[in-house]
Amino acid sequence: MEWQQLTGFYHVARLKSFTRAAKATFRTQSALSQQIKALEEELDCQLFERVGKRRISLTAAGEILYHYAESVLHGHAQLVEQLHDIKKLPKGPLKIAAPFTTLYHLLPERLSRYMQRYPEVELTLLDRPQESALELLKQGEIDLCFALESLVPKSFTSVRWLTVETVLMVPQGHPLARLERVTFDRLARYPLIMPPKHMRTGCRQLLERELARMKMSCRIIMESSNVELSSIYVELGLGISFATVVRDLPVLRERRLEFLALDHYFQPDHICIVTRVDKKLLSYQQDFVNMLMQESNSCG
Repeated sequence: MEWQQLTGFYHVARLKSFTRAAKATFRTQSALSQQIKALEEELDCQLFERVGKRRISLTAAGEILYHYAESVLHGHAQLVEQLHDIKKLPKGPLKIAAPFTTLYHLLPERLSRYMQRYPEVELTLLDRPQESALELLKQGEIDLCFALESLVPKSFTSVRWLTVETVLMVPQGHPLARLERVTFDRLARYPLIMPPKHMRTGCRQLLERELARMKMSCRIIMESSNVELSSIYVELGLGISFATVVRDLPVLRERRLEFLALDHYFQPDHICIVTRVDKKLLSYQQDFVNMLMQESNSCG
């Protein structure tokens, strides 16, 4: 069994596709198929079976080899890390996925400090919606991601990082800002900027449910999946919008916006640092998490 055969098999099994695995390993699909065939002949067992025209799944033997390959490859990564530790030079990949707002507002300075400490770490940042980030983590494409605790499945490991609250975002001087308490029936009188229906957001679901109960409707003037984009049009006076924001974020005070409390409708949530249960972070990767948590605790 050769190293390239094992890594090729692992990526095919993980991605459930010869085409995607070939791209991930920078090989041709035919070369990858030949390696898998040679591996099956050497082990004298079938590793994959086809399900339909394009899908493949692991056989029982393939499942056993997949878990073995995963442990070997992770062990190899740990070995490389330990050898670099001897040289006092942590080196290796750190792949992170997070929504645009987190990458834009919360991570730049923190990542800058981390990279000054670990200049040899190969950092990769992916701007992804929370659901996409969690899917990448599930597939093993990244090392960690950031997502709201309310969206993180129990099959992942997550630690609370920053507290966030759901607010109503309105232009400065908006009539709703004069109310002691904003209610759904009052805000529904104004044009709304809302996330697309296919996104799992409690704000839109709860609003639609409550308006249906009151036999009321609302006008959605714009659909936006990005709170930063929504805020631009709120400032312009196009509409009002829900937002999930970190409390006391300095950049928010610089905008011509007001953030109205909705804690009578929504409980506080938390941005979490999410990892896979079955994959232990390497020490320099864990150091990034530790750094974020220490800064969060000192601010709190």
